[in-house]
Amino acid sequence: MEDAYARSVTEVLDFFGVDPKKGLNDSQVAQHARLYGKNGMFSLLLARVRIRFPIRSMLLFSQIKIMHFMPVMNTIYIPYAGASFWKLVLKQFDDLLVKILIVAALVSFILALINGDTGLTAFLEPSVILMILAANAAVGVITETNAEKALEELRAYQADIATVLRNGCFSILPATELVPGDVVEVAVGGKIPADMRMIEMLSNQLRVDQAILTGESCSVEKELESTTATNAVYQDKTSILFSGTVVVAGRARAVVVGVGTHTAMGGIHDSMLRTEDEATPLKKKLDEFGTFLAKVIAGICVLVWIVNIGHFHDPAHGGFLRGLIYWFLLIFPDLMFTNHSFVPTKIAVALAVAAIPEGLPAVVTTCLALGTKRMARLNAIVRSLPSVETLGCTTVICSDKTGTLTTNMMSVSKVCVLHTVQHAPVISEYSVSGTTYAPEGIIFDSTGHQLELPAQTPCLLHIAMCSALCNESILQYNPDKGNYEKIGESTEVALRVLAEKIGLPGFDSMPSSLNMLSKHERASYCNHYWEDHFKKISVADFTRDRKMMSVLCSRNQLQIMFSKGAPESIISRCTSILCNDDGSAIPLTTSIRAELESRFCSFAGRETLRCLALAFKRMPMGLQSLTHNDENDLTFIGLVGMLDPPREEVRNAMLSCMTAGIRVIVVTGDNKSTAESLCRKIGAFDHLEDLAGYSYTATEFEELPALQKTLALQRMALFTRVEPSHKRMLVEALRHQNEVVAMTGDGVNDAPALKKADIGIAMGSGTAVAKSASDMVLADDNFATIVAAVAEGRAIYNNTKQFIRYMISSNIGEVVCIFVAAVLGIPDTLAPVQLLWVNLVTDGLPATAIGFNKQDSDVMKVKPRKVNEAVVSGWLFFRYLVIGAYVGVATVAGFIWWFVYSDSGPQLPYSELMNFDSCSTRETTYPCSIFDDRHPSTVSMTVLVVVEMFNALNNLSENQSLVVIPPWSNLWLVGSIILTMILHVLILYVHPLSILFSVTPLSWADWTVVLYLSFPVIIIDEVLKFFSRSSTGMRWFNFRWRRPDLLPKGESRDK
Repeated sequence: MEDAYARSVTEVLDFFGVDPKKGLNDSQVAQHARLYGKNGMFSLLLARVRIRFPIRSMLLFSQIKIMHFMPVMNTIYIPYAGASFWKLVLKQFDDLLVKILIVAALVSFILALINGDTGLTAFLEPSVILMILAANAAVGVITETNAEKALEELRAYQADIATVLRNGCFSILPATELVPGDVVEVAVGGKIPADMRMIEMLSNQLRVDQAILTGESCSVEKELESTTATNAVYQDKTSILFSGTVVVAGRARAVVVGVGTHTAMGGIHDSMLRTEDEATPLKKKLDEFGTFLAKVIAGICVLVWIVNIGHFHDPAHGGFLRGLIYWFLLIFPDLMFTNHSFVPTKIAVALAVAAIPEGLPAVVTTCLALGTKRMARLNAIVRSLPSVETLGCTTVICSDKTGTLTTNMMSVSKVCVLHTVQHAPVISEYSVSGTTYAPEGIIFDSTGHQLELPAQTPCLLHIAMCSALCNESILQYNPDKGNYEKIGESTEVALRVLAEKIGLPGFDSMPSSLNMLSKHERASYCNHYWEDHFKKISVADFTRDRKMMSVLCSRNQLQIMFSKGAPESIISRCTSILCNDDGSAIPLTTSIRAELESRFCSFAGRETLRCLALAFKRMPMGLQSLTHNDENDLTFIGLVGMLDPPREEVRNAMLSCMTAGIRVIVVTGDNKSTAESLCRKIGAFDHLEDLAGYSYTATEFEELPALQKTLALQRMALFTRVEPSHKRMLVEALRHQNEVVAMTGDGVNDAPALKKADIGIAMGSGTAVAKSASDMVLADDNFATIVAAVAEGRAIYNNTKQFIRYMISSNIGEVVCIFVAAVLGIPDTLAPVQLLWVNLVTDGLPATAIGFNKQDSDVMKVKPRKVNEAVVSGWLFFRYLVIGAYVGVATVAGFIWWFVYSDSGPQLPYSELMNFDSCSTRETTYPCSIFDDRHPSTVSMTVLVVVEMFNALNNLSENQSLVVIPPWSNLWLVGSIILTMILHVLILYVHPLSILFSVTPLSWADWTVVLYLSFPVIIIDEVLKFFSRSSTGMRWFNFRWRRPDLLPKGESRDK
């Protein structure tokens, strides 16, 4: 029943056919269970898309097992179940590049079997490839099995039991047994088990903490009257008790109107379940690059086939047709199975291994993990590695107000009392410092001077007594969390904290005495003092008509009533006012009353403070109970103004976001005027700025025409009176405009938007649901930490871009090496296992060290990068093609040098080297086994390793010379190069390793040639960097790889 809030009690009861005095009978329960369903947390049948990280992106459709169908409100609901373990494993291999590697491993395995090789290296190549893929699958499965944790955490907010009226009797039943129409009794401390409509009040009032649903710190007073407002939000539905919220005061009965997913909490559950996890901007670029690589591999294989058409007539193949098939990578049974018969197949395997940067996933993951470690020192705990680089291109931060920009702790900031100046009464203000529940703060007078002993002023002393005694909350210290917590109303706890800040009269109030107490004792030391010295006799609870609460206390031969409540109610019942000069009471004149009302209006209006008035009255001895008639002829003590204060560091953080080109939208369920006042305080708006077009309520925004909504989204800075669905809608709308959205929050109500955002940021003190749905958690609940995290994210992306470029240029060099060798018709320069070693180890270590390049000083002074920014732009791609071409040519040159020029080589004519495959069919002066010698491939591999070490130094900066940024600016890179060379020397000179990698020790002459061939890569890149710095003519190279076919439908590249 979705409109129960707008219907009267009688209409709701008649709709379900329930007697409020007897409840449902057994037959009605069975009928309603069939018609509406029971109170379980179910989820809609849907197909979910997930993107894995870190190796390749894969579309994973979660499997939904149909256990049973349950009709609920004419809709079929199905319990959600995730994919089985083995299906998750198989899905990790559903990727084009992964499939290419699997085929490469399979072909390599078959070749080893056909050749009959049983040595150590026979199955090394396929084994290494398969181990890489297995590691990838393990990471993917671990990520997937953790994906549903947020949904499990959400179920913890469902009540376990409920007090239900059935067949005329109350009984305790599991909350899951509730059906619509059940009459349920709720009381203070209890959790609401389902969405329910109030039908009877059993106490003076009923207040419910709805913070987990709305995010607002103040509890909501519930009432029996229906709500007539159209487009009512949760805060407006005062007759509805929402599932998962907690009763903080009072007792009442209500009828169940919504169960399962037809509750507010169930709606959040389904919204989270519907949310698709999407790839980060960097990951999308890597996916595009992966597809591009697959096409490059296919293109090069075709090109190798074309350029070798002249070899089809080679007698070794038995004719043109067999030569064509041979070079088309097909092997017939009647072919001679020699090593060289598989050259084309080996070329294909080598190309697959060379073109795919197997080490890139591990390097990306490692560098992101190192970045998360640095961010953890800033109190930003990263739960999802890809989200690290997403921070670097964030353009909009949708920040929850309560608990994120504010402390979510009501705090008294102003106190008004009466003074006399030259015998004339004057209302003066005290300012109170402190923005948390910590019982520490300073009280300043109207001139800004600190009060050393506030309790020695009569009015403040009476305020402390009233705050401590007319109070039903608890302030305590939580040693596990290391902070002070409340039990009860946040406004009452704020008064307890104020009593602690005022202190006690005499020696006990000295700060040195209080500081000697433990935090547990200090939490309510002053409050306990007053509670020990006064005995509570009677309490007149708060009611809506009186708008006040009173407590009768006695001490020795004195009985006194303390009252607190709405200023207009308290002031109207007062006839005198306490003077702060000497503690005497003087008549409350019309002029003083008007001044108090003016001050109250100023607090509530301009400063948006929540105001309470405090008063007292001496009562006759022997009185045992209070009546409403006793609450007259009161003596006014003072006016206190409190608020959920903004965090002290938020203003500077907002300024930093503006400087960095990041727009902040404050999102809150609070009313518009209160939120606008806060935004002015934190610097989101100027104090005199016209907020038209910048500030909207959810209702105002929904009523805008489509075009105006689009324009509003481009300027919006404040979004008020919102519900969870509005937050999710806002994130979706911003993302549709190609904004990269970060959403912050701490409550259950924020979870759907946190999951939908490009990066969800939860508060450390937030709910488990919010944390599980987020990508990052702020351990210190500090909005300013986001700014530091964004700076770190930008630096990580810049470094990530550098090492990706480094690895791409290295892989280009390997592909060029294999391609040139195939075109020239010379033997394989490098074996696949050698390429794997280079890609994983010798490339991986320097690439990881590049991730430690220092952060640029202006990283937060530039606008966020565009989501469609290519990892490698046109000019840079040209640069790395040049570098890669030289790497490939140098590697092949080292191979040819050994055969043609080396003193330790055969010194063959170059023509003999080009016709090596026909060696067995003609007479030669050298044995054909010379072409299987490990020496030339060792020279090639060493050239490739050393030239890539020099190339790593080139990547210290994109455009700056090594003279400006020398190698020692990144000692991690220097260390990684040294370690890489040590490892390479080990595989050359340690016997078992040299056999595994088919290499042999090199002589000093060989090493000299290696250095001659490798060093020029430094000179070439320095020349290219010079052109990058000085030539504007290179700008025309900076095109982007646009791939419209890979974009989601409706998404645009340009912003």
